[in-house]
Amino acid sequence: MTTSPRVAVLAGGLTHERDVSLRSGRRVAEALRTSGLEVSVHDIDADLIPALVALRPDVVWPIVHGPTGEDGAVSHVVELLGLRLVGSGPHEARVAWNKPVAKAVLERAGVHTPAYATLPHTLFRELGATSVLDAIVARLGLPLVVKPSRGGSALGVSWVTTADELPRAMVECFAYGDIALVERAVTGTEVAVSVVDLGDGPLALPAVEIVTDGPYDYDARYNAGRTEYFAPARLTPDEAAAVAGVALRVHHELGLSRLSRSDLILRPDGVVEFIEVNVAPGMTETSLLPQAAEAAGYELPALYRALVEASL
Repeated sequence: MTTSPRVAVLAGGLTHERDVSLRSGRRVAEALRTSGLEVSVHDIDADLIPALVALRPDVVWPIVHGPTGEDGAVSHVVELLGLRLVGSGPHEARVAWNKPVAKAVLERAGVHTPAYATLPHTLFRELGATSVLDAIVARLGLPLVVKPSRGGSALGVSWVTTADELPRAMVECFAYGDIALVERAVTGTEVAVSVVDLGDGPLALPAVEIVTDGPYDYDARYNAGRTEYFAPARLTPDEAAAVAGVALRVHHELGLSRLSRSDLILRPDGVVEFIEVNVAPGMTETSLLPQAAEAAGYELPALYRALVEASL
């Protein structure tokens, strides 16, 4: 390993989360440069592969949110070029990206997750929307959360409190993907627990508690003022240990590498419910992993450099 690795940060792409990815990529690149590394930033376009072939960076850090980034596609291309990655490999990323598949894997491992149904758009045309939606409510009850089976940043996510709201929620969900995940709504303390591996094994950073006036949607996530964060979360030592343990279990059972962020809900009875996991966490000024890192006492440039060096 060289004393100053060359890092290629990938950000952007043609997804609904392009702007967030660009903001995340810029902040990581700035932090890595502050730590003394040589960094270049690349969009996901026709110039990417020629640029990586010419540059031959020591490591590539994909910070691409949404399809092609979090689904492992870009990581697979990086591996095909014989380059190292910061983060999970393509196969593990693909499982984590598919929310119903990740939930099924974790359920088998004993991790609690809300009851759910996975419904493709074509099923509504074939069976009739009314009958399908009636069956969902009869089985899962109300309230419900409707979300795309693959996606992030709460795009296409709706909280449904009455049966009359469900059809519109499904329409909004299908605008972002052709498969909907409908799950029983769980109430409690909403937390995000980030996991990093700096070479000595996965470590859970302090949980970040999320408090919003209304749903934790796209606007609440990326526009300062709508959401209040507590880092570390206002949990007892036992509660903090419980949510950290679930995040580490998720990271292990899904075979993830270097960094991940699990979104969890701590129910009033102490049960931790897994909601979803992100293998390319946001790195913007309001994102949760940077908040957790700072709560743990890390300087971001040093932490990001350590992730790069561990990946080498």
